[in-house]
Amino acid sequence: MAKKGVMNSNEEVKSWGHWWLIAISVLMVSCAQPTPPEGMVYFSAGEIEIGSEKGLPNEAPIFETEVKAFLIDKHPVTVGQFKKFVLATGYETDAEKFGNSALFEFSKGHYKMVDGVTWQHPFGPEEPAAAPDHPVTHVSWNDANAYARWAGKRLPTEIEWEYAAKNGENTSNKYSWGDQLADSEGEFQANVWQGAFPFVNTAKDGYRYTSPVGSFGITQCGLSDMGGNVWEWCSDTYMLYGNLPENKHIDPRLKVIRGGSFMCDSTVCHGYRVTARQFTSQETSNFHMGFRCAQDI
Repeated sequence: MAKKGVMNSNEEVKSWGHWWLIAISVLMVSCAQPTPPEGMVYFSAGEIEIGSEKGLPNEAPIFETEVKAFLIDKHPVTVGQFKKFVLATGYETDAEKFGNSALFEFSKGHYKMVDGVTWQHPFGPEEPAAAPDHPVTHVSWNDANAYARWAGKRLPTEIEWEYAAKNGENTSNKYSWGDQLADSEGEFQANVWQGAFPFVNTAKDGYRYTSPVGSFGITQCGLSDMGGNVWEWCSDTYMLYGNLPENKHIDPRLKVIRGGSFMCDSTVCHGYRVTARQFTSQETSNFHMGFRCAQDI
């Protein structure tokens, strides 16, 4: 018989087994997440600090906000994915309706409208077709919204986009992958400009224009291209942070873009930082803007 206050071996096993089951149950509850649809990543609800005091003026002031749980695409919508949408619906993009879209004339350092440029032929009708695994470009905010609705999704809000870029946590990292453009072995972590903008691009990262999605790895949460490659449309109408008089006169046609692109240079816009933000009109399309989708839980 066991002494009072001392468990025998069977009792001890039962006791430890009991507490082990409780511990496992708690762990399973705290780590429980819905299985995301293929090609998407789940982000749980949380609080996040948005903005930066060290970036451009439109990134300040920093503010804290709550974010509801959501899903977001692992990578920007590709040419191949957009093609399925067009084949299924017969959709015509704004660029196709207008008959032209914007390209950057590097020799002169400015944009120009080029006839016949579309998502299928991003450099003109006589140039090679877009590769199916590259992000789709020459799509307006209107086009991106149409695709998202067809896919049963929506465009992410600007706050959701930054929350995802920060891996769902408050961080001082410049980029979604850390603080440096290249890793310790010199491998670039994003497709951005190298050289003297806008006349010299050495394409040291391997790509002068867009790159196949996922070419530069994934973040700790499983997302790719959260900096560089293409700017990404968000759902929001652009406005300044804070309760400012200027926000009373916002233009609802101006929409937020996030993430930077292969055109971004750290000495000019540095748009591939997690807090960087820009805007353009909702019917605009060009060769370095694309999008990814989000979805409510």
